[in-house]
Amino acid sequence: MSFFGKNIKKIRSVKGLSQQAFAEIFDLKRGTLGAYEEGRSEPKIETIIKIANYFSIQIDDLLTSELTVNELLKFKGDLTTQAKDIKREQFAMVPCITDATANDYISLFDKEKFINELPVLQLPLNPEKEFRGYTVSNLEMTSHDEGFFPKDIVIGEKVPSSVIKKLNNGTLVFVVVEGEIVFRRLYITKNNVVLRADHKNIDDLEFSIGSIEELWRIRYAFFRRIPEFSDGVEEKLMMIEQELLNMKKKMK
Repeated sequence: MSFFGKNIKKIRSVKGLSQQAFAEIFDLKRGTLGAYEEGRSEPKIETIIKIANYFSIQIDDLLTSELTVNELLKFKGDLTTQAKDIKREQFAMVPCITDATANDYISLFDKEKFINELPVLQLPLNPEKEFRGYTVSNLEMTSHDEGFFPKDIVIGEKVPSSVIKKLNNGTLVFVVVEGEIVFRRLYITKNNVVLRADHKNIDDLEFSIGSIEELWRIRYAFFRRIPEFSDGVEEKLMMIEQELLNMKKKMK
């Protein structure tokens, strides 16, 4: 069985090409391309060669193995006929843990093949550092209707085990520990870590540092709603302005 159909579908997804746009590049009909992707038809060798050359992919790789997202990102894959004239900025690709993949991640977090198949976020981060996305799944990090809600996404930078003790108390982290993923604030007590929720009704969790399999320090967050940042600032400014006006009146 050829992997051609799966691979060209994944190429389109990674490169942001619709079936129509992809088909036009190689003088194909959209229906023909759909048949290739669904495995209902096999392409001519000339078509395979064109696609392989265009994206700088080995023909053997295109046909005999399912390409990963990371592999495809290494191929040039011009998106437009003017692509050679465009200087493209390379954003970091951040694998993201979702509700659907969280359970598998706990046991497969150190398997490169599994990580390569996770959904990815393309972000302007330092590509020299290792980041991981995590989709918030509960209300443990909420307080008085503020904080992190389900479906918010946090981006963590990997912290080596030797550095964990050096983190400041209260640092936001998510960790893989004893068969679960926990997103909370970190506190260090001797050789243990305490993971504390912002929600006042949630008990602390305490683990030995040695039991932590992965720890990611939160650097960025994406919210599904607009957080309330004002904290009454507008009202305070209005009060100050009124006080200044009152002072001016008294000075006259």
